[in-house]
Parts: sequence; structure tokens; C-alpha cells
Amino acid sequence: MKYYVGLDVSLEEISICVIDADGSVITEGKVATAPPEILSWIECKVGPVERIVHESGPLSIWLTRELVALGAPIVCIDARAAHKALSARMNKSDRADAEALAQLSRTGWYREVHIKSEASDHLRLLLGARERMIRVRKDIEAQARGVLKTYGIRLGPVSQRHERISFRDQLRAAALGDPIIESVTASLIAVHAVACAEAAAIEDELLAIARDSSLARRLMTVPGVGPIVALNFIACVDDASRFAKVTDVGAYLGLTPRRYQSGEIDYSGRISKRGDGAMRTLLFEAANVLITRVRRFSPLKSWAVRLAARKGFKKAAVAAARKIAVVMLRLWRDDTTFAWSKEEMPA
Repeated sequence: MKYYVGLDVSLEEISICVIDADGSVITEGKVATAPPEILSWIECKVGPVERIVHESGPLSIWLTRELVALGAPIVCIDARAAHKALSARMNKSDRADAEALAQLSRTGWYREVHIKSEASDHLRLLLGARERMIRVRKDIEAQARGVLKTYGIRLGPVSQRHERISFRDQLRAAALGDPIIESVTASLIAVHAVACAEAAAIEDELLAIARDSSLARRLMTVPGVGPIVALNFIACVDDASRFAKVTDVGAYLGLTPRRYQSGEIDYSGRISKRGDGAMRTLLFEAANVLITRVRRFSPLKSWAVRLAARKGFKKAAVAAARKIAVVMLRLWRDDTTFAWSKEEMPA
């Protein structure tokens, strides 16, 4: 007899439901959110099972890795797709959700989620920390400028050199003479200096990783793509072979238009904006650099410039961002570098 298991995961407890091949509930229960206890409970109740299913969520990466290491046939499925099946029930409960997930496990009506490697997660951790430090720095600068405008003080442009020390110098000079403003700006200056220093340290570490990575260096041959974009792309995609076609990466990153078709109605809307928003933003910035800053022409730049003249800059930048993602994935798969002319392109 084949058995199928659904897990409804929460921080403290996991609801478990086991069904047979006919869809009948065999047993249900709750255990602590610990992989060994989950497997122990299942083995005690029914023995070996065909498949274990749970939704993607905050604990899904850790839970999947731990259960795979213990030899369990675990599958993480897309929570958005599973929601359609779970929301069809009149009453919402952990027990009902676990049963619905078990039924999805039995029927196979689900979309499996790719669990990224630990190396990819480490890279994403560094990139996320850098982004957070930059956001903190921007928030401090925006708050300081807004507060000082109340007193008619307008800070000038800031140089990127020496960890933006010119901003702190301007802020310190503007606060002289007013004890209250001096005390407030002293706190802002201290936090700003730490945020800039930490962001610079993380960026140095990322640049070192990019220099040591042959893949990152190859991706950086694409015009508009720097080390941060290349490393974000590597961390986001993780495994180039998981896409059936290289063009699928555009949809994966939410850079393809939505489509609605019903009867005689058929139209395309705006881009879906699904997937990694940070990666999509970086690709859009890379496309802007390609169109406006890169001086050396290539088939990619020529196409983007012609599209901007015909469709407008914003649409062209979105299309170029998708094209850059496709090109980067192709370079990753083929182990090649960017072709700056048609003669350099592979046959």
C-alpha cells in the first residue's frame, strides 16, 4: 500500500496527515517542528511512504534540507498554487490544510519549488546585508535633509569617496550653534558612519568573491552587468539546468507580460513582477546602463536603442532587462563570454 503525507508547518508544531492511494485518511496528528520527530512519527504510524509534501514558507528551506539528509521523500510545493486547493475548503484549520496537502501529494497536482544550495543562500545573505546597510544610509540622509529644511538649511550634493564622509561633514557644520540639532545630528552621523563602513566592508567581500568566480567574471562581460548584478543572478538562479529553455528565466524573474484569454478575449497586460524583486531591479538598472552609459556598440545595445526610439525608454529598458537575463543564462550554460559582434556569436 502506498501512503502520502501532507505537512502543515508552523513555528512550534507541524500538523501531519497520512492518506492511502484511494485518498482515505489513515492517521492524523501533531508533532514538534523537528525533522527527526516528524520522520519518527510517520515511521511509527505507517512505515515507509511514497511522498511527503509541504508548502514553501519561512522554514521550508531548512525543513527540506534536513528531511532530505535523513532520506525522506520530501517535496516542497509552491504556496501560491497550493492556496487554490486549500482555499476551496469551507473551514480553515491546520488539520484540514494538512489533509489537502496530502491529497495534492497523492494526485501530483502541484508545482515543485527549487530549494537553493547553501552556497547560494550564503551569497544571498551577503547581498541582502549590503542592501540593508545601503537602505539605512539612504534613510538617514533623507531624514537629515528633511529635518534641516525646516530651518532653511539645504545640504549640497554628496561625494561617494571616503564612505560618503562629505555628507557627515556638511551635517556636522549645519548643526553648529543649536544644541538640540547638534545632539540629534550627532546620533545620525554616528549611525551613518557605521552603515557606510559596514556596507563598504560587505561590498569588498563581494568583489573578492566575484574576482575568484570564473562564472561571475564571464557574466560581467555582458555590457551593463557588474559584480553585484552577476552575483545576484548566480544566487537567484542557483542551477542553470533547472530551466527547460533559457527564455524561461524572463518569466521566472517576472519580466514577461501577463496574459488573459477567455473566449474571444485575449490580451497581454503589464509584466507579472513575480519572483525576486531585487534581481529584477538590478536587471532594470543594468538595462539603463546598457542604453545610456555603455559607449561600445553591440547587437544587444543596438537592439535596445532601436527599441527605445520605437517604444519609449521604459518599455525598452524592461525588454532589455529580460534580454540581459536570457543572455546571462545562455553564457552560464554554454560556458562562453559575451559576443560583442555578430562574427563572434556561435553558429
